Amino acid sequence: MSYPPVRYGAAEPSLSARHVPADAPADLVTATAQIRYLAGARHGDAELGVFRYSMGERRSGPDPHFHRTMSESFFVLTGTVRIFDGRTWVDCAPGDFVHVPPGGVHGFRNESGAPADMLILFAPGAPREGYFEELAEISASGRQLDDAEWLELYARHDQYPA
Repeated sequence: MSYPPVRYGAAEPSLSARHVPADAPADLVTATAQIRYLAGARHGDAELGVFRYSMGERRSGPDPHFHRTMSESFFVLTGTVRIFDGRTWVDCAPGDFVHVPPGGVHGFRNESGAPADMLILFAPGAPREGYFEELAEISASGRQLDDAEWLELYARHDQYPA
């Protein structure tokens, strides 16, 4: 196995590191989660999307689905997150990691009744910020989508129900 092709060809290194303090406020607050955009499209990074997804005590998270253009990985920081691995729901504890390649069926939810916190990583980076924000707007407004509207929204964001 070899390294990927060179993607940075300038003679001098770039001063482009970005620090996000642990106590940085959430970029998006919904009824069931707080999401911090650590790396991704909003920061000009198409290589990797990293989001800190903090769930409250209420049941939350998406049903089983898959993506065609990206992998998705989960690293549990605190609490218990149930992650669907394509076959069964697995209770994941702090330090547990789950990787789902493109096309892999997965889902996650917090059903513990206690807060839970995890990192979600997308590779390559995709504009998931827009997806999260669109879902939050729909929920906050009380707007009701029919099945065709949901399927269209999901398809725009590379999310396909399983």
